[in-house]
Amino acid sequence: MLKPYQTAGIVEAGCDEAGRGCLAGDVYAAAVILPPDFKNDLLNDSKQLTETQRYQLREIIEREAVAWAIGIVTAEEIDKINILKASILAMHRAVDALEVRPEHLLIDGNKFTPYPGITHNTVVKGDATFMSIAAASILAKTYRDDYMMRIAEEFPMYDWQNNKGYPTTKHRAAIREHGTTPYHRMTFNLLGEKPTQLELDFK
Repeated sequence: MLKPYQTAGIVEAGCDEAGRGCLAGDVYAAAVILPPDFKNDLLNDSKQLTETQRYQLREIIEREAVAWAIGIVTAEEIDKINILKASILAMHRAVDALEVRPEHLLIDGNKFTPYPGITHNTVVKGDATFMSIAAASILAKTYRDDYMMRIAEEFPMYDWQNNKGYPTTKHRAAIREHGTTPYHRMTFNLLGEKPTQLELDFK
């Protein structure tokens, strides 16, 4: 059973990202403030849900949340600053875009750079612990999936509509055959040799 909040009586925003381990595409993050009495038995870590369930929940979250927002960091920016910093920056951008300022942030994972003026806690497996982080994981995942489906139409040979940019055998075979695109992360281990430090940052 997911927890509705960490501390009663304060405005908490849950934050999570999607697309960290991909070879191609932007990294997406979401920040979500839920009402303290929010309830939904289906809500869970996005990885534990079907695609249909994620999109059903997205509609509910967007309708019932106090506030929600998406933050994006491009593949080009990822190559400049590394995926760890990019994932954190995406979460900062999501918080920037919230229409309600939270008093505290609940961050999925164990690494975060403090957001100016707002306290935070990092929570390992937070998307399976707190409702607001689970909600953020669903929004980040579905909005990123929508984006990958759009760019898959531009470059259909990489199978992004199925792999969403992750390092599948088919994706890497397409890179070998067709080369890279402007959406590929050039600092990543595109062909499957020894992982780079940038890929190991979050492991």
